[in-house]
Amino acid sequence: MDERVQKLLSQWGIASRRQAEQMILAGRVQLNGAIVQLGQKANPAIDRITVDGVLMQPAQRPKLIYLLLHKPVGVLSTCTDPWHRPTVLDLLPSSLKEGHGIHPVGRLDEDSTGALLLTNDGALTFYLTHPRHHIPKTYEVWVEGYPTEAVLQEWRQGVLLAGRLTLPTQVTVLKCHPERKTLLQVILTEGRNRQIRRVAAQLGHPVLSLHRTAIGPIQLQDPSALVLASGQYRPLKDAETSFLKTQLDLLSEGETVTREEYSR
Repeated sequence: MDERVQKLLSQWGIASRRQAEQMILAGRVQLNGAIVQLGQKANPAIDRITVDGVLMQPAQRPKLIYLLLHKPVGVLSTCTDPWHRPTVLDLLPSSLKEGHGIHPVGRLDEDSTGALLLTNDGALTFYLTHPRHHIPKTYEVWVEGYPTEAVLQEWRQGVLLAGRLTLPTQVTVLKCHPERKTLLQVILTEGRNRQIRRVAAQLGHPVLSLHRTAIGPIQLQDPSALVLASGQYRPLKDAETSFLKTQLDLLSEGETVTREEYSR
């Protein structure tokens, strides 16, 4: 059965779908000896697909793994770091981080903490990180001062960042501290670079700490699961995995990423 080459590479655990599309655009993928074009299809039963000259074998695809990690402060949401700083993969045992293609889905800033998904499911990573799709993420954020209702309403309606309004955001005051700081619950359906920190600073209430508590219905402190301490991880429950896989139905076969999208 013919499938788009980028979809095959993500299904086989070679790369996320977005990464696979980047590899194709860079000319690194060949089909039967010819450079693959984005959107081109192949039959894995009869066609030869190579990446950087290495033949890809569907049988080599690792078992799909889905983890929820409680990311500590000071740990990078990446697989490797050229300056040898600690990464989220350093928190996993070698039996998991070696040979399985596990990677973080999206990122949390080095100074932020909380819920982070790890997987080797490239199609899922593509869905969760693509700007066309919006799964809500919940944060608890301490900010300086006491934001007024007018300020909170401005945040909720959308704030201009880099010439573009943020999407509507749910912002709720959880508590006010006597030492001139406020704990907010912020629910985003988009994830621009350092978005909460940039918006809060622009509104005059810089972030003191930022902690992600949930990704959709997947909660860091789920009463029906083990409470995750900082630096710990757990496999996703069946219902959580099912929720994520259900979201993949929203990906149509016609969705591809263009060169223009990569250049933004």
